[in-house]
This record gives sequence, structure tokens and C-alpha cells, in this order.
Amino acid sequence: MNKYLCVIGLLVTLLSSEGCRRRHMSHSTGSAVVPSPTPDSTIATRPTATIPATTPTVVRPDIEEARTRVAEIDFQYLTTKSKLSFKSPSQDIDNANVSIRVQKDSLIWLSVSKLGIEAVRGLITPDSITIIDKIHKEYTVYDFPTLSKQFNFQMSFQLLQALIVGNLPFPKRPAQLIKNEGNELLLRQTEGQALVENYIGEQDRKLKKLAITEQPTKNTLRLDYEDFTALTNFLVPYTSLLTLDYQSKTDGQSRQTQLRLKHTKVELVSTSPGFPFTLPTNYERRP
Repeated sequence: MNKYLCVIGLLVTLLSSEGCRRRHMSHSTGSAVVPSPTPDSTIATRPTATIPATTPTVVRPDIEEARTRVAEIDFQYLTTKSKLSFKSPSQDIDNANVSIRVQKDSLIWLSVSKLGIEAVRGLITPDSITIIDKIHKEYTVYDFPTLSKQFNFQMSFQLLQALIVGNLPFPKRPAQLIKNEGNELLLRQTEGQALVENYIGEQDRKLKKLAITEQPTKNTLRLDYEDFTALTNFLVPYTSLLTLDYQSKTDGQSRQTQLRLKHTKVELVSTSPGFPFTLPTNYERRP
């Protein structure tokens, strides 16, 4: 299958970007205004109290909850126009045009074009990933376990959707480790066999970067978010860089794949943008 199918295979890892908050709004859509961080009374400076030297300081759970509350993006439908760059040991693609449409919790639709001609169309659901190669008139159907095996890294629809909008990929639970890291807060989670580290800005409460490390393999996925721009009541990162470091199951060698997605337009819409997707009967299914 051509190189665009390889791109889509990894694009399933990220798809759309969603960070450092920019002061200028060079990509701002409409006349939205960047919301100023709202002081949270639950994290106001606590009054000084005299505590015996032998008594440990107890941090109230509700304060810790407030400290790591992420300013998440809420939406029903989301669409983007983006530029995609992709680099792996075998492929190097620069600034391909990608259109993405998302229905929250249900569908991710994408179209990759080359020189104004659609080359690939994909549809992702919580259960499956279907990719149509319009150049070679063939299609491929994946499931998440198969994709995870291909990249030697655990993938899921929920993870992809969270990565698209810049929200936490995994829900925060009580007693998870929280610590200061410079101007950011580190929320450390354990999900199955993966260690998840979320770096959250103290001022704007946006997810700045994310690192997931699988404990058995030490394979890592890292996301860095940049170019936040105001969109209605939210801040949306217009640039994201995904770096996947993994050990190949084929030869045991270390591999690195990078994907950069840069939006030129993002919209949150209340009505369906449409998800046109039909498998032509004369297309061949590839194994």
C-alpha cells in the first residue's frame, strides 16, 4: 500500500492536534477572545497556621483536584483543515493536506489529498479503522489490537479522541501523584501496563505535553502541544508534534516515527458536517 496508507496508520495515533498558550492569535478563528485564567477559590493561598514540627502537612484532596483540573474542550462535532508532515525510517512526507471531522465518542473521519486529488479516505470508530486507497483502488480494515501490534504500542479510540482535542487521555482518579515541575503540574497515572505523565500549565490549565511509557517494552509516545489559539470559549492548539519511539518486533532495532500536524482552520459545530464513506464494490481488500 502506498505511503499515504502508512501515514494514516500512524495518523490513527494522533490525527489532529490539540500546549503552550500563545499571546498572539495569528490563527484565531472569528472574533473569539482568549479567556483569562479564572482564579479558583479552592487554590487560593491558605492562611498560615502553626503546625508542630512533628506533624506532617496534609493536602486536602479537593485542593489537589482543583490544581490539576484541565481546561478541556467540550464539543459535539469538530472539523479541521490541516497540514501533515510525517517521518519514519522508511517514509518522509512534508505538508500533505488533511481534512478531519469528529463526532464526539463515535466517529473520526479523515481525507488526505495530494496535488488537489484525494488519495486516501479513512473512518475510525471505537471498534475499527477502515482506510480506502483511491489511487490503487483498494482498502484495508484494522482493529485496535492489530494496530497496537503493528506499532508495538497500545492504541485505542478513546486515546485518539483525547489527543485530538488536548484533553486528558485517561480520567483522573483520587490519590494519583501530583507534583510541581517548574511552571507546570505533573499528573502521573498508571493505566494497565503504561505510565502516563501529563504536564498541565498552572495558569491556563491546558495540557502542555503528554508522555506514555509502556512498562514491559519501554516504548514511548510523546506529544508536545503548541500555538494555542482562541476558539469560542476554548484554547485550541494549532500545532502538535507526536514522537513514537519503539522497538521493532521484526528485527529488535529501535525505531522512531514523528508526525507533525499544523491546523490552518478549526471549527466546533453543533450540526453534523457529514461523514461520507462508501466502499466501492470494485476495490480489492488488502490483508
